[in-house]
Amino acid sequence: MLKKRYPYYLANRAVAANHDLDVVDKYTGKVACRVAMADSSAIRQAIAAAVKSQAALANFAPDQRAAVLEHCVTRFIARQEELALALCIEAGKPIKDARGEVTRLIDTFRIAAGEAVRIGGEVIEMAISPRTRGYRGFVKRVPIGPCSFISPFNFPLNLVAHKVAPAIAAGVPWVLKPASRTPIGALIIGEVLAETDLPIGSFSILPCHRDGADLFTTDERFKLLSFTGSAAVGWDLKARAGKKKVVLELGGNAACIVDADQRRDLDHVVERLVFGAFYQSGQSCISVQRVLVHASLYAELRKRLVKAVKALKAGDPKKETTFIGPMIDVDAAKKLEGWIDDAVAGGAKILCGGERRGAMLQATVLEDVPKGATIEAEEAFGPVVLIKPFGNFEQALRAVNASRYGLQAGVFSHDIRHAMRAWDVLEVGGVIVNDVPSWRVDHMPYGGVKDSGLGREGIRYAIEDMTERRLMVIRD
Repeated sequence: MLKKRYPYYLANRAVAANHDLDVVDKYTGKVACRVAMADSSAIRQAIAAAVKSQAALANFAPDQRAAVLEHCVTRFIARQEELALALCIEAGKPIKDARGEVTRLIDTFRIAAGEAVRIGGEVIEMAISPRTRGYRGFVKRVPIGPCSFISPFNFPLNLVAHKVAPAIAAGVPWVLKPASRTPIGALIIGEVLAETDLPIGSFSILPCHRDGADLFTTDERFKLLSFTGSAAVGWDLKARAGKKKVVLELGGNAACIVDADQRRDLDHVVERLVFGAFYQSGQSCISVQRVLVHASLYAELRKRLVKAVKALKAGDPKKETTFIGPMIDVDAAKKLEGWIDDAVAGGAKILCGGERRGAMLQATVLEDVPKGATIEAEEAFGPVVLIKPFGNFEQALRAVNASRYGLQAGVFSHDIRHAMRAWDVLEVGGVIVNDVPSWRVDHMPYGGVKDSGLGREGIRYAIEDMTERRLMVIRD
């Protein structure tokens, strides 16, 4: 069970300053626990402590950083069910999905432990002309300095891990603002980190309201801001961030193409589409939102997809059989319900679902959605998928690119030419062939283009963002 109260972490230490933040069970709507909230004074103290810790962190060797990360792996394994239950309650995540996210948390820290001792450099050949003979060049990577992290509500463990684990591996101090609706997972990570010998000031985890968190964006002592969340908020933060480096992992309206050669594999395709569209109630930035199906397969895929979606069990996320849990809150569910209603008013057809009760929105399949409808153009971030036929592969590629987002795309095709063409043409950060765009492994480079963001997550790639190249030239 959850504790009744959780402290925040300021300069590695638990601080039970207050119990001002109510964390609500997303299914029952009841207060599950209370969390300490940081004010601007605490945030300033955390930043100052991070700055002060840099010298000690510089002497904290790579093997020591790896040992910290390995300690976290051991402790997370021991607390797996507690962490899963926390996710289930604070995020409304079905318990099976919650356990999967805990596994990814463990994987992410394990990968980071390995990368901590592999942050290399390079030797540069300087003798490119007679003038430069007798010189040798070397490059190493050094920590960028204090980092500011802002994480979202939908993956309260794994998306925190994708900031925290590479930061520890890189040797940078950091201050994290977890989502105020789902702070418990981050605070449990803080509890485990407080058991280690990380230098004092290396980390702070401070739940706070958005309107009190400007320092995470504007304070010039931070050298990097890493934000995961909505496009509107992310680009606004970048505009206000000043001179610091900014990494943004934002949203999308991910598309998936089902090519003409998939008839024998339709059951598999449908199984993966259902997972990609409705896993954790579609509240993922790479959730399948748009499915483009070759016209020759459209009728059959539609029939099988609707049947599979109607069979999904919705309800209490604590039950092992539940696949669809609540959305993060009633307002989010109402917003998406309104988008569905608007699409229907414009000529769209509801093939299944579409009804809402509180924060529970039925798994919904739409067709004939009018071009430019909000539910097609924007990030739905809920249990809704749109299906549409296409005539030829080039047409499908153009449809995928007809979006202001570009995070990941999926292509079901056995034609290597089509796979390579998609890789060449699609304006996205990643193309997943013969699976859904929702597929991710935690060491791969992950991120988007266009309104979907800047930079890449994935431990090694995040370390590159959190470090800078430093050149040394020696004359013989």
